[in-house]
Amino acid sequence: MSTQRSRGPALRLAALLAGAGAMHFVRPAPFDSIVPKQLPGEARTYTYASGVAELAVATTLALPRTRRLGGTLAAALFIAVFPANVQMAVSWLRSDKVSSAAKAVAAARLPLQIPLVTEALKVRRTAQR
Repeated sequence: MSTQRSRGPALRLAALLAGAGAMHFVRPAPFDSIVPKQLPGEARTYTYASGVAELAVATTLALPRTRRLGGTLAAALFIAVFPANVQMAVSWLRSDKVSSAAKAVAAARLPLQIPLVTEALKVRRTAQR
């Protein structure tokens, strides 16, 4: 398949993941707060680990040589972080301190994982083998 067909979607996903990954280190507290409480250990460890993962996957997506692997890893990452997104939505919906608009955004964000996963799989399919 064509490397060109995967380039645009791959670079968009890479930019999204690089930005999110960097934010895990610049402002880790919001990410700490959405780590599911059932996980053992410190939330900050998961925040940093997921930030590293996002930066690594962004790199694989940005490079044509590793783009196919990057698509696979991105799909897996989007699935892996879904529980944190659910935790955020549940916490925000239960909170009296969160605005109605923010609650709506948190809930609406959950189904947005689907197009992220499908876009990552599209990158995988269309990347050069």
